[in-house]
Amino acid sequence: ARVTFCRLAFFMTMFSSTLRGAAAPAVACLRPSAFTLALACALPALAQNTQSPAPTLPDTVVTATRVATRANQLTSEVVVVDRAAIERSAGRTLTEVLARTASVQMSSNGGRGKTSSVFIRGTESRHTVLLIDGVRYGSATAGTPAWDNIPLDMIERIEVLKGPASALYGADAVGGVVQIFTRKGTQGLHPYASATLGSDSYREVGVGLRGGQGGVTYALGVAHVSDKGFSSTNPTVPFGNYDPDRDGFSQKSLNASLDWQLTTDWKLTSGVVYSDGTSHFDDGPGVDTRSAARTNVARAGVEGRLSSLWTTRLNYNHSVDRNNALVSASPFNVPGLFQTTQDQWIWQNDITTPIGTVVAGVDSLDQKVDSSTAYTVTQRRINGVFAGLTGAAGAHSWQLNARRDDNSQFGGSSTGYAGYGYQLNSQWRAHAGYGTSFVAPSFNQLYYPGYSNPLLAPEEGKNLELGLDWTLGNHAVKLVHFDNKIRGFITSGNAPVNLPRARIDGWTLGYDGSFNDLTLRASADTLDPRNELTGKLLPRRAKSQVTLGADYRLGAWSVGGTVLQVGKRFDDTANTKPLGAYTTLDLQADYRVARDWTVQAKLNNVGDRVYETAKGYNQPGRQFFVTVRYTPQQGL
Repeated sequence: ARVTFCRLAFFMTMFSSTLRGAAAPAVACLRPSAFTLALACALPALAQNTQSPAPTLPDTVVTATRVATRANQLTSEVVVVDRAAIERSAGRTLTEVLARTASVQMSSNGGRGKTSSVFIRGTESRHTVLLIDGVRYGSATAGTPAWDNIPLDMIERIEVLKGPASALYGADAVGGVVQIFTRKGTQGLHPYASATLGSDSYREVGVGLRGGQGGVTYALGVAHVSDKGFSSTNPTVPFGNYDPDRDGFSQKSLNASLDWQLTTDWKLTSGVVYSDGTSHFDDGPGVDTRSAARTNVARAGVEGRLSSLWTTRLNYNHSVDRNNALVSASPFNVPGLFQTTQDQWIWQNDITTPIGTVVAGVDSLDQKVDSSTAYTVTQRRINGVFAGLTGAAGAHSWQLNARRDDNSQFGGSSTGYAGYGYQLNSQWRAHAGYGTSFVAPSFNQLYYPGYSNPLLAPEEGKNLELGLDWTLGNHAVKLVHFDNKIRGFITSGNAPVNLPRARIDGWTLGYDGSFNDLTLRASADTLDPRNELTGKLLPRRAKSQVTLGADYRLGAWSVGGTVLQVGKRFDDTANTKPLGAYTTLDLQADYRVARDWTVQAKLNNVGDRVYETAKGYNQPGRQFFVTVRYTPQQGL
């Protein structure tokens, strides 16, 4: 089918503005009325395409409700990144992949394996919960998810839930939840393998096997990454840590799972993720410090039916985030161990009722810190009880959640969520949600010697979300407004304190669609993340971000590209250290050599743009990668 200019006018205007470097001012000027005008202009033109392909079925997601729910019945916003999208993405790390989705920004202290942060809808990195197959993973000392040692090769799918989720998962889920689903077993025998060579002496090899017979399914994968990297710092880095040498990264990883269907109604599940990485970073002129990071995630559970309407599951989850700074000659950095161990029991029950699925259960989380630093307190326990209702009937859909947590350090805290969606007609759907959240201070914020405040109180958040969706065939447009108010916001720096309130509000407009072999995607975010006491912007978050992408399939070939435009930010709370706006263009091409073999080439940051996401820390310049993949289409 022919793609007319009118159908693409809105998105091509955004695309051309981005290439001219003008996207930031254009997006910053958008107001709700401008979004509405854009929708009114673009959607009727799309509606004229009476020969659109049959619509694909909506994704089924679990992170937003804790039970399998169709995405078009949710009252909150969820983005799904599948395996194919990960392989197409220009993102070299998990944070870079996430930063190419709507409403998500990132910062990184250099290249691969270095400390990085993810900001969902402008909230702090510590305001996001990271789950790996349902297992909570992160650092209780830093109080943030540990993004830096998770290999992309093990990931089958990512669900990004945006908005408050403390009523579902407890503390820290102010901005949202990122859940990673690793590769799982399936019936038959399905091997896979890939090898990548790239710039900066990059090498990666991954092999694995997914299989199953009868009631047993299994998966096993191993991968190795070696990257000589580039200098992670430049002369503007704080504390004089600049050193112009290469700061490389190497990593060995393993993921495995085993499921056993005992009977028709009962199943045992288990899984392990292990990753061991070593990263080099600058510690001053002529000083090369190495840091060893270890990720260990394990789970075991049983699930089954107690009746035709009642299913139950009991899971034990265990995770370890370990970071060990190795010997350094620098007087500013001494060897140190920081390890967080989290053990969690979860009992969840799903009961089908005439008004929807009732979810109810209890969980208990033990967090323990082992460190060469002397913390006054090294462990805490959080016991929680939760209940929820998710349902749909006709044009209506609804979600209600409530949770009570008892923290051994801070006592009790109650959170809730209420959402409602209404299908206005066959193309338009509106939804709204309101939720509360809380964040307990990290062990560093409370007890790190000389840089802490033991009198800190938990943060409390209130979030309102309004959304409008339009779908027709394979085309979907989403407009979302969110307003997040955080009371007792904890500052960064040497002496953290609770501020009266921070407020983060903004808009997101996104499009996904296809015209036969052409697939398009676009998103534009406006954001106002402020400390309401000072009126200053929260650090490292841009007020505007635009993502544009296109993929075209022609026989055995598939070619595509992505433009990412990020507006101006500040590196500090006083807004005196600006980080410039930047635009990058990434290209990729795939060629199917044979039924089971594919060769892929990627050219990232085509313009070799120099930019920073944290002051004094470099980001990758132009890089080229070639990947060979073996994936039998029907198994063996």
